Order: sequence, then structure tokens, then C-alpha cells
Amino acid sequence: MGQLLLAAFAAASLVLSVGANAAGDAAAGKSKSAVCMACHGPTGTSPNPLWPNLAGQKAPYMVKQLKAFKSGARKDPIMGPMASPLSDQDMENLAAYYSSQKQK
Repeated sequence: MGQLLLAAFAAASLVLSVGANAAGDAAAGKSKSAVCMACHGPTGTSPNPLWPNLAGQKAPYMVKQLKAFKSGARKDPIMGPMASPLSDQDMENLAAYYSSQKQK
């Protein structure tokens, strides 16, 4: 019984660690965010009310929106071309970075 419990715990830990690795890397997102800063500010708080604040947004929401811009499902003449070269991992990383920031 103890070995079965240990094996189940090990399997659950593996599943959770794989899921965690699928999430974004905030440090990689920060280094990728240089282009975003012009409109959304250095930490995701936009200096202009025309552009949304990214700081503190939920990561899944940001990934969904970036994918929609990239696919053309959501149209914007600025964001479409910005999202176009991003990989799925880039999007996850950017979302991890901006979701970890606090709005100022």
C-alpha cells in the first residue's frame, strides 16, 4: 500500500511539474517585452489611455488575446503585426511577466 501511495504521489508530482514548465517564464517575458514598452510602458502600465495596461492582467487572458491578434480573429492594425512573429512560448512568457507586475 505504501509503495502504491508513493508511486501515485510521484506521478502527480511529475504531472504538476510538466504543467508548470508549460507556463511562461517571467524573466524571458521581461527580455521579450522591449517592443511592448513603447505603448504599454516598461512594466505594463500604459502612459496613454488609448492603450491598455498589461500589468496585473491574468496570464491566460493575455495569451488568448495575443493568439487572436496573431491569427487575425481579433483585428488591430498595430497589434496584429506585433503578435505575428511571437511563438506560443513567447506569448506565455510575456503573459507571465506582465501578470506578475503591479499596476501603478
